[in-house]
Amino acid sequence: MELDLRQSWKIGAVEIPSRLALAPMAGVSVQAYRRQARRFGAGLVWSEMVSAAGLEHGSRRTRDYLRVGSGEHPIALQIFGSEPAQAAEAARMAEAAGADVVDLNLGCPVRKVMKSGAGSALLEQPELACRIVEAMATAVSTPVTVKLRSGIEPGSRACIELGPQLASAGAQALVLHPRAQRQMYGGSADHSLTAELAALVEIPVIASGDIRSGEQARALLDAGAAAVMVGRAAQGNPWLLSEILSGEEQEPSQAEVAAELVQFMREVARELGEKRAQSFLKKFYGWYLRRGRFPRQLRRELVEVLTLSSAEKLLLEAAPDAEPLITELEASAAR
Repeated sequence: MELDLRQSWKIGAVEIPSRLALAPMAGVSVQAYRRQARRFGAGLVWSEMVSAAGLEHGSRRTRDYLRVGSGEHPIALQIFGSEPAQAAEAARMAEAAGADVVDLNLGCPVRKVMKSGAGSALLEQPELACRIVEAMATAVSTPVTVKLRSGIEPGSRACIELGPQLASAGAQALVLHPRAQRQMYGGSADHSLTAELAALVEIPVIASGDIRSGEQARALLDAGAAAVMVGRAAQGNPWLLSEILSGEEQEPSQAEVAAELVQFMREVARELGEKRAQSFLKKFYGWYLRRGRFPRQLRRELVEVLTLSSAEKLLLEAAPDAEPLITELEASAAR
């Protein structure tokens, strides 16, 4: 049967309204970002990864990553850790916080995470990885999923051997980013591995990595993926999500770009507080303003201003037609 990106599907008993997911991204995937992605068509959104050890030690900042708002469901909360009991308790906390899906990270390539034995490091410890999944699946009633890479070294096929083992251990879906840990985010994702893994397991496989168009997404569904996951390509470009779903190219106007950015800034400030939001948002200015033919000078000015209200003023001076659109977005968010 030919799959449609706008078709609903399931992970376990959780129904997901489209076959497009938003990737977990550290330092990016805050609540405001996830809500925006849902509004533009993402059927399932992921939190940034949460440390199981941090949750066990009672870190307030770590617990804040488990916040879930009403406009985010269905949502997957992703945890990382290297101890089964610790991961199981983190899964229980994620479920209690409102997770529809609890995800285990076997893909993070960052050295700090790997030194703790978590993330991609678990690709070299398949038995431990499976014990962690089994402990999590036993601890919660929500579906447990796993996001993994192809292996450690370029050319590795570890995911092909490990994927079926994770399914047997209790994973109800797999997300494959078919790059090796050593590649970080360089090179190209090898989605022939995604197709091969999808043919091996009876649970859904979500394709992640280098997905930037509806054509690519539909090709991956045709090759056996149950859904596709978009990550860096959607940073500052939520219109891409709609574009992938509809298959129609979308080029937002200056006013639309400014309105989305201002609305995003306001939601982040409400979520993180003004001081944290100012630092967090700096990377987003460049991402957003690549669209709409804004002058480069504006990006520099936005990064240098001392308050978000000053940043907002600069944006509205550059795109005065954005004001009524912002009012509409604020009204929609309040409903």
